[in-house]
Amino acid sequence: MNWYEKLNEYFPVEEMKSKEHMERLLKEKSDVYYKDEGEHHVMMYVEFESFIFIDYVYVSTKARGQGLGRKLLNKLKERNKPIILEVEPVDYEDTDTEKRLRFYQREGFKHAQSIGYTRRSLATNEMNTLEILYWSPDEASEEVIYKQMKKLYEQIHTYKDEEIYGESYQPVEEVLTIDRDRKSDLFEAIKDPKGV
Repeated sequence: MNWYEKLNEYFPVEEMKSKEHMERLLKEKSDVYYKDEGEHHVMMYVEFESFIFIDYVYVSTKARGQGLGRKLLNKLKERNKPIILEVEPVDYEDTDTEKRLRFYQREGFKHAQSIGYTRRSLATNEMNTLEILYWSPDEASEEVIYKQMKKLYEQIHTYKDEEIYGESYQPVEEVLTIDRDRKSDLFEAIKDPKGV
């Protein structure tokens, strides 16, 4: 299986960029869009001057629980800039969503509670709501994370969208919102009922 097939098998269709989109980013945005690939992992990420965004990270089932995910994150943390990623809300039918959240919580990620993020999938035409997690060496504010996400959305997620998909994604103002009164800590959903 090649790197794209691994990602495509693991991630829901509404979250996947097309292979053409990713290959173009790797070629035409090679100064910021990267692939880190090994026998048991694929990580696609964006590195701007002021932050890193993890687009996709896949660790094979054979290698899970062996610290590979932590090693990949630590490589990025060493660059000493905020790291941002998108996650699905907890789905109790899909235990992987909870495992992923627990992993990021252990790694010191916070939930950007004030940031709303909903976009229409060009693959399924359905609205898809994701949550933003971030790790920051210097306690970046959610306003800073919001601005970085807007930049990312405009420069990476919607890169040549009309040319690649035949239609455009929604404008950033429709997709990303910030609301200080929006309080829903994603990590609350995975707390052990016994309080452990």
